[in-house]
Amino acid sequence: MSTSHTPGAPDYAALAAELAATAAEAAAPELRAPDVVIVGAGPAGLTAAAELAPALGTGRVLVLDREPAAGGIPRHSDHTGYGVRDLKRVLTGPAYARTLVDKALAAGADIRTEATVTGWSGDRSLDVTTPDGLLRVDARAVILATGARERPRSARLIPGDRPSGVYTTGQLQNLVHLHHEEVGRRAVVVGAELVSWSAVLTLREAGCRTVLMTTEHEHPDAYAAFHLPGRALLDGRLATGTRVTRIIGRGRLRAVEVEETATGRRHTVECDTLILTGDWIPDHELVRTGGLDLDPGTKGPLVDTALRTSRPGVFAAGNLLHAVDTADIAALDGRHAARHVRLWLDGHRAHEVSVPIVADAPFRWVAPGLLRIGDPAPPRGRLLLWTDRLVRAPKVTVRQGSRTLNRRTVPWPAAPGRVFRVPWNVLRDVDPKGGPIRIGL
Repeated sequence: MSTSHTPGAPDYAALAAELAATAAEAAAPELRAPDVVIVGAGPAGLTAAAELAPALGTGRVLVLDREPAAGGIPRHSDHTGYGVRDLKRVLTGPAYARTLVDKALAAGADIRTEATVTGWSGDRSLDVTTPDGLLRVDARAVILATGARERPRSARLIPGDRPSGVYTTGQLQNLVHLHHEEVGRRAVVVGAELVSWSAVLTLREAGCRTVLMTTEHEHPDAYAAFHLPGRALLDGRLATGTRVTRIIGRGRLRAVEVEETATGRRHTVECDTLILTGDWIPDHELVRTGGLDLDPGTKGPLVDTALRTSRPGVFAAGNLLHAVDTADIAALDGRHAARHVRLWLDGHRAHEVSVPIVADAPFRWVAPGLLRIGDPAPPRGRLLLWTDRLVRAPKVTVRQGSRTLNRRTVPWPAAPGRVFRVPWNVLRDVDPKGGPIRIGL
């Protein structure tokens, strides 16, 4: 049966279709198809956006972040020390975050917060959930800059009940600096690396005494320039060669049990706050769901020196690649990735021949993990490694098959809890057909 339309009468079907289209358009947020979409509005993502936007034009670079405000971890890390390498000045965390946001916006980037990327709908297409609805974002290039997180208590397998008062550093700083909430009065901090001292500063600001810092390593993890002055902030002691073996308390934390790893002796430390610092893992969910190659050491995406992932047109930067380094190093990663995204957009493609770079003991991982023939040096001309034991005068040895390519004594120690940097030119004389490059001591 066909339906005729009387001339001069309203066309209700056409009107209904027009109203439905108008409603759908009003419900969806306005969003131009960008050239580049960046996932993560921390130092790496914002710096990449500020580098790319002037060349591509206003609105052609889109930054997506699930948090209600851009800036990443520094926005609720209210102490100084940020911006040294990238901005050449010293700022507090919130001031550093505001500066990076302002630079990206001034360059013409579009920053969307409360926008959670939930998956992939194509090689360079992302599914995004926002308060205004679901989006699909198609781009010519993608930069993953999702950062890293500390493993919580459950992932560390510390036995005991589940009382309140147990936090990671990120949770603590969010609670104190963003929500201005109170914590306890006596704290134990697990870890002795840079972020651990950041936690001590935050606790001090909240009026909470740090009665103990505990680390399984035999030496403090942070640089001496940090842990020596930092001891003045402690009301207790820094106990090396120790670990928390039990959490005590039901409704509220009452104490923790601490073990000396060398002797097995245990004692109880009364506290109402426990801060779990360090022990990082990349926020790699998009890497895994997208089927991108994972680096078995870092647990982040496997990248080459241009920070390309295994998927053409998808790049990665920051602490997603090396969990965890300082914010300014992550920012410089973003700047480095932006240069190679520009080359990708201009039609340059990576050389197909690549050689794996592998970490040998005592190193746990090396980043980047691939060398492509003809590619430039990695960010800042450095290889980044992570060690599981202290080596005061490391002699780095580079091998390929049965050949020793290079031996070099590096004039700074390799220590657990912080990134160990090695000059890139230790990889000279690599044979493209010689198999994996192995870096050890």
